[in-house]
Parts: sequence; C-alpha cells; structure tokens
Amino acid sequence: MATPVAIRSKDVEAFLASCAASSEAAYGAAEAVLRRLQDPASRAGARRLLGAVRRHFADGQEDECARTFHFRIRDVLLDPHLQGSQQRNKLTVMEIPSIFISEDWCFAFYEGLNQLPDHVFRDKTVAELECGNGWISIALAEKWSPLKVYGLDIDPRVIKIAWINLYLNALDDNGLPIYDGEGKTLLDRVEFHESDLLAYCRDNKTELDCIVGCIPQILNPNPEAMSNIITEKSSVEFLYSLNNYYDLQAIDTDISALVEIEKMCPHRFEFFMDLHGDQPVSARTALAYMKSGGHVSHAFYVYSCQLRQPNQVKKLFEIVKNGLHEVSSSLDLSFDDDSVAAEKMPFLVHLASLLKDNKPIPCEPPAGCLNFRNLVVEFMDCYHHIPLTPDNVVVFPSRDVAIEYSLRLFSPALAIVDEHLTRYLPKQWLTSSAIEGRADCNHAEDAVTVIEAPAQSDLLIELVRKLKPQVVVTGVAQFEVYSGMEVGFAISETAVCKALSQTIELLEGHTSVISQHYYGCLLHELLTVQTGDRHPQQERQPAEVKPQMMIGFSNSARSTLEEAEFFVPDSKDSSVIHMDLDRSFLTVPSSVNASIFESFVRQNLTDSETDVRSSIEKLVRDTYGFPGDDCPDIAEVSYRKEIMCGSTCLALFNKLVLCCMQEQGTFLFPFGTNGHYVKLAKFLNAKTLTIPTNVDSGFKIEPMALDAALEDAYENKNVTRAWVYISGPTINPSGFLYSDGEIKDLLSVCAQRAVRVVIDISFSGLEFQTDGWSRWNLSNLSYDICLCPPLSYFMLGELSLELTTGGLEFGFLISSKPSDVEVSFRNLSQPHCTLKYTFRKLLGLSQPYRISTLHYTLRELLGLKNEWDGPFPNPIMEQKEKLKSRANKLTKTLESSGWEVAGGHGGISMLAKPTAYIGRSFKTDGFEGELDACNIREAILRSTGLCISSSKWTGIPDYFRFSFGLESSEFDRAMDCIVQFTELVLGDD
Repeated sequence: MATPVAIRSKDVEAFLASCAASSEAAYGAAEAVLRRLQDPASRAGARRLLGAVRRHFADGQEDECARTFHFRIRDVLLDPHLQGSQQRNKLTVMEIPSIFISEDWCFAFYEGLNQLPDHVFRDKTVAELECGNGWISIALAEKWSPLKVYGLDIDPRVIKIAWINLYLNALDDNGLPIYDGEGKTLLDRVEFHESDLLAYCRDNKTELDCIVGCIPQILNPNPEAMSNIITEKSSVEFLYSLNNYYDLQAIDTDISALVEIEKMCPHRFEFFMDLHGDQPVSARTALAYMKSGGHVSHAFYVYSCQLRQPNQVKKLFEIVKNGLHEVSSSLDLSFDDDSVAAEKMPFLVHLASLLKDNKPIPCEPPAGCLNFRNLVVEFMDCYHHIPLTPDNVVVFPSRDVAIEYSLRLFSPALAIVDEHLTRYLPKQWLTSSAIEGRADCNHAEDAVTVIEAPAQSDLLIELVRKLKPQVVVTGVAQFEVYSGMEVGFAISETAVCKALSQTIELLEGHTSVISQHYYGCLLHELLTVQTGDRHPQQERQPAEVKPQMMIGFSNSARSTLEEAEFFVPDSKDSSVIHMDLDRSFLTVPSSVNASIFESFVRQNLTDSETDVRSSIEKLVRDTYGFPGDDCPDIAEVSYRKEIMCGSTCLALFNKLVLCCMQEQGTFLFPFGTNGHYVKLAKFLNAKTLTIPTNVDSGFKIEPMALDAALEDAYENKNVTRAWVYISGPTINPSGFLYSDGEIKDLLSVCAQRAVRVVIDISFSGLEFQTDGWSRWNLSNLSYDICLCPPLSYFMLGELSLELTTGGLEFGFLISSKPSDVEVSFRNLSQPHCTLKYTFRKLLGLSQPYRISTLHYTLRELLGLKNEWDGPFPNPIMEQKEKLKSRANKLTKTLESSGWEVAGGHGGISMLAKPTAYIGRSFKTDGFEGELDACNIREAILRSTGLCISSSKWTGIPDYFRFSFGLESSEFDRAMDCIVQFTELVLGDD
C-alpha cells in the first residue's frame, strides 16, 4: 500500500478551526470539502485532507473530535465473512451527529441484507431508501458489485455527507481511485440523491431491479407538505428529528401523533417498556410511561422481498397507465409461489394489451384462434416431434366437451375412454350393453357405447385387442392457476378437423377466446425455454391406413354438415367481412374491459363472490318480470326455479335439445328461426317441426298458427311431448319485436296445450325502434305454472350482447320444473369464475369483501349495468343509437341496390330479399352461373369478400340475413361491397 502523501498540518488545523464554532459551522466546512471533491482538479487534495484529519484523531479519539469540532471520521467495521472484492473489512465514514449517526439498527439491517443470495444484488440496479450517511449503499456496492446503487434520502444535508463518504471510500488516502476486479470504482457504482422515497427514480424513469431500506421514522403523510418544509435551510433540530432511529426511544421523542393514529384506525404500534420488556404496549400506553420518566423501546424488524417477473410487471404497469386506469388500484401481484407468478404474469400482460384499446375481441374461427393453433403445432413439433399444420388442430372448451362432441360426430359403436374422462358423458352411453361383433348386439342407428378404460397401460392394450373399439381416448393434462379455465384440443386429418370445427360451431358456437389466450401464453413460455435436444428424435410419420377401415360420421351429423352454412375463414390474400355472425363488434366501454381485467388480477376469490344466480334472477325480473315468485294464494302448489350457467347460450340450448330427446319430445321452431338452433337439433337427430310465419307479421308466431301447429303435431305427427321455441322480445334474425300482449297470447296457447316453452332472450336488450311497443311483464307466469303441472318454461339468455362485452360470452338458463331436466345437463361447458364476477358487477349487485375467475367478471359487469341505469353515461343507450343509425343506413343501401328489406326494430340483424338479382347471370373468380336464392351468398363472397347468411340458414325462401353490429370501418366496407356487387351484376340498371 502506498505511503500517504504528507499534507501541511496548518491545512488540518484550518479545517478544524472552521468546524469548532458549532454543528452548523462543521456542516459548512464539510460542504466546502465536498465542492472540492466534486471538482476533478481539486479532488485528490481534498481527499488527502480528509485522510490527514482522520489520522489526526487516531487511536480512539473520534469521540473527542465530535465533542470539540461537531463531526468525526471513523471506521465502520465489517465482519471478516462480509469482506468485499478488495478484501476490506471496514469502511471510512464522516458523521455529523446533529445530522446523522449510525445506530445499532443500521448494522442489524445490513446483517439482514447479507442473508440474501448474491444474485439479488449482483449486476442489478438497486435503490436504498432513507440511506442516511450512505454507508450501507457503499457497502452493498463494495460487496456485490451491482450495476448501480442509488442512495435516496429526503434530508438534503445527509445526502451531502453521503457523497463525502463515497469519495472517502472510492479514493485512497493519496486521492487515487480504487479499482475493483471489473476496472470500476465506487464512483461508477453509487450515486446519492435527495428524494422523497422513490421520487428521483420515478422522475428520471430509472428502472430498478431491487429496493432496500429501513424506514422506522414517522413522516408527515402529506408529501406536498413535506417537500415544502424539508429544505437545506431547515433547522438542525428539525432535520435530526426525521432521523430518530433509536432502538431505545429518546425520552423527549414525541409519539403523540402515533396515539392519534391509533384512535382513528384499528392499527396498533408496538412499543416495549425499557429494553427488557417482552410484551408490546400501544403508543398511548408508551406515551404515558415516558411522561412518567420511564424509557420505552420499539420493535425493529428486517424484512426481505423480491419482485417476481420484474420485466412483466413493468410492461403491465405501462399498459395499465396508458389504457386501464380504472384497475390501477386493484392490481394484486403478490404471489406465494414463483411458478404461479411465472404462469400468471405473462398472461396478465397479454390480456391487458388485448383489452386496453376498448376494441372487441377479434373474430376467430370456431376451430380455434389461429395463433393458439400455431402454438399447439409448434409445441407438438418441439416436444413430441409430430409434424402438423394449424388445419390439423381443433380447439374445444374442455377435454370433456372434446370427447363428447367427437363421439357425437362419429357415433362409434364402441369407444374406450379413460375413467376420469367419462364422468360427464351421457348416462345411456355408459349403461349400454351393445358391443360390436357380439351376437347379442343390436346397435341402434347413431347410438354410442362407452367402456371405461383401465388405468394400467398393458390392460388397456389387452382390452383394445379383444374388443376392437373404433375410438380410444386416454391421457390428457390440466393446469391449475385458473383452475376453472380449461381448453382441450384434438389433432387429426384436415377433413376430420374441418368436421370437428363445424361440430363445435353447431353445438357450442366457439371456444372461449380468453381461455385460448391464457393457454397460448403457457405454450409460448414452454417454447421459449425449450433447449436443443442432444439426440433429436426421428420425425414421426402417420401410419398407413386402409380407407375402408376408417370410421365415418353419424348419419345425422353427415346430413347436417352437408346442408348447413358455416364460418368462412380469411384467405391468405384477403379478409372476410362478416355480416353472418351472431355477435356485436361495436366498441367496448372501457369500464367493461377494466372489469374483465380486474377479475383476472384479483386473487383468492371465494364462491360467494362468484355466485351470479341472484344477479341473473334480478336482471330478468326487472327487465321481463320473469319468472316471478311462488304463488302466495295457492299454498298447496309451488314450483322450482333452477338457474344454470354455460359458456355460451348455444351450449345451453344444446342441452335443452338433449332433454327434449330424453323424454321422446319434438321441438317446434317458427319459420325463420336462427339457423344455428335448427341445425343443432338436426345434428343431434332430434325430432323437429315448423310453425308457419310470414313476412307481413315480421315472421312472428301468431297464436292461431301456433295452436293449429300443436294440434296437428299431436293428432297427425305422433308427437307426445311438444317443445316450442320462441325468440323474443327481439326475434332473431328478423329484428322484429314481440309486444307484451303478443307474448302473453302465445304463452296462453302453450299453457292450454301443456307444452314446454323455451323463451330465448339472448338476442334482446338492444331494441332501438320502440314507438308503440309495450315491454314484457311476465310476472303472472308463476300462476300458470302452478295451475298447470305439465307446463314448464325455460328462459334462455346471454349477457354478452346487451352488456356490450365485445365477444366475451356468458349464457344462462332459468327453468321452472321439471325435476328431470337437470339430470341431462352433464358435461356443460362452464364460463370461468372470473367471468361470473365481471357480469355480476355489470348487473349491479353489491360486492362482498373478496372474490373467484370468469364468474367474478360477471358480477363486475352486472354492477356496471346498475350504474348505467342511473345518472352515469349509458353505453347501452349509445349502442342502441348506433345500431339504429346502422339499421337505417343498411336499409337505404339495400333498397337502393335492388333488395327488398324486411326491416327490424332491434338487435343486430335484419332480413332482405334479393329481388333484382334472381335469374341474373354472373361470373367472377370461382363462380359462374345464374343467380338464385341458394348461390347469391357465394357470389357476393367471391366477388366482394362480404359474407352474409343465405336462405339455407334463415330457413325462409329467398331471404338473407345481414348482421350490422360491425366495427365502424368494417361496416363502411360492407356498405361498399353491397354497392359493388350491385354494379357488377346490375350495371347501369
């Protein structure tokens, strides 16, 4: 070590003389030295001066220096096992007792930090809050070589002393830099700044990896007031009071403010009588004891915390700041498990970015989101070496749904399924004794027999060899963070996947997009950490099979798939404008997206917080008067009400059709019913009949026509139990409205005929032309049910359309009797608990203290609707006005283009007849021929990219369905396409 360069004793004496007058003088002298240290030209000389002063008071004379000259320079000893890269076991620090002195708590805090692993600080950006004279920040930099340490303190004087201490340890006694193993000095690694907590880092956009600090002092809770009163000119006594860190509380310390805090809130501070007390007392007791001359000590704790997924947290807060302000106070990012944080945080960031712009969820094909299917393809290739394309993958709402729908499509004579996957399959499949190849087998058409597979693989193989099943299902995994949110997927040939996709579209609608995004994030993370295989496996190839041995589709499935119209995906070259979908793409209110996001951020949700049944019942009672209460004056008779939830309204209707089939019933659909519902019933091989309607009545069911259809069904069509489907108040797809009187007349006929009635309100709630229309009041239905035991009603609803959720769906079913219906609701795809909470908030019920995941979302949205019905701006009214304007514009465009419009008064669709186009010859890419009611849809799609629903879907000869709940730019494009097709076909005509 180099011998210190001698410095003149008169310089030391001059410095000491400038400090002798008072602590203020000592601080002024220290300021002057700091200015010299900050100037590179005088830095070395200033450091040599401080070294000479320290040596002047060697051999334990530091306290004498403090008493005489109001400062001291001393060594802070570090234990040998805490040595740094330079093998120092001590730091040199200047202290001015009136400003700051290092107390025992400092060393306890530093010892606590030393229990942390090296990676917490090494090469990280660290901030120390309330750093005092800076020795802990300097020690952190010395021991762990972080990228940067920011020492922050609210006291401007203590910051200047901290800078002096930094120079004392960054330079040797000759004023030369001390370099570490990386060629850096402490001046490269440490900075000190005056800051109210993290204000400096926030204002300078400094990104931190770690924050440490011990802040036992109580500051004024008003930051603005603190910034005004804490200045460098503040009194020494005031500034010193901010740094009262004693473990033994000073006898003159005023803790009366803590007593007031205890009066105003349940919190209790912990003080101890003297140093030997082991039972804590409150601030009030401690104050009384101090006033009587006793000494009080206070508790001191060292805590350690680590920010999990810091990069994801940063992204999340940036998104919330720029687009989801409403949930900034609800973020709960505390995780007990690293694996949970690693699974959840990427999804929260992705979901926030998806919702922040208040756009509806993008339109995705029923087969599943293309991005998710691509991730499945990549996952299967990386982990299982199976070559696939997205067309080989179909996504289902759950594993159980995937199995049931696949079996319904193929209708195998015999299937073997894992025992834990059979729990929701239809009971008749599990109790059938028909086995292919046996003499006693009488396999009915489209019947399915399922046998539970043994868990042991060799036994399963033996069972397959003996029984030769057509389908075997086994081994599917599941994740747990959002335990109720599930997806399943099937992998097969392109043709089979196409049929499976169409099956989902008919029976379910589609798989939850948010669930696909969640599992997509998981797959993305798995693919990100995938390492190269040292011994890559040979790529697997599909086995050669004989076509005659391949299982075919069931008869009802095959005929329905050939007849129905299905989703048309975008091509590689152009996108499709969808006026053929039952969903709204209008702008989503920011409060809705905020509620959806909040439901996924919240943790530890309880069942009570996601119970939406009372919310739904209140909604339909306030809106339609249904289902009413039990009959108070008919005491001997009552009826049951059941509320069931499903991921979509279509999934619930699917189960209703199965209920109808279970009791050998027949479904009666009015002429012009939503095509998906009719084709669903046919796919399941249910018996169906048609109730005549006509355009003059807006395709409404007339009471006399209904009564005649029921009489004919019972007398001539061998019907034993009739189920009548009614869409209202808004009829889908025509958009006409049933009045209160009209629906009551229809229900009166149903009561006389003792039928099951399904009232579908899922397309209602957006009535925009209501002059002269009377709203429904079905409160008297409870009497009809009580007085007519065979009668039962089902109200089928979906909260997605009216609550403007941009593609997020939630179906519900309210039933009144019979008891046997619930038995058939097996394997129903459920919305996640977060969605239930969000919708509940929209409908306005009060929130309990805590909540669970898509059910939580439901409750949130139900609460918002309650606000919208009050004095706040009402997004639903805004949507109605927009739809009214759209309907008027679409009507004018169609009529001026040769269409005969059957204009509706609500909802998001209307019907029109292409009168001017029938019989016209037309040719475009991929199409040539004479236009008729069956091929105009294809002609419009191929020539313009606009997709509408044809008469094959509406069930009404020559009438096409146009959905106009599109995003604004898409709606304008659709209008242009209608005009373009007119010009291509009719020309100047």
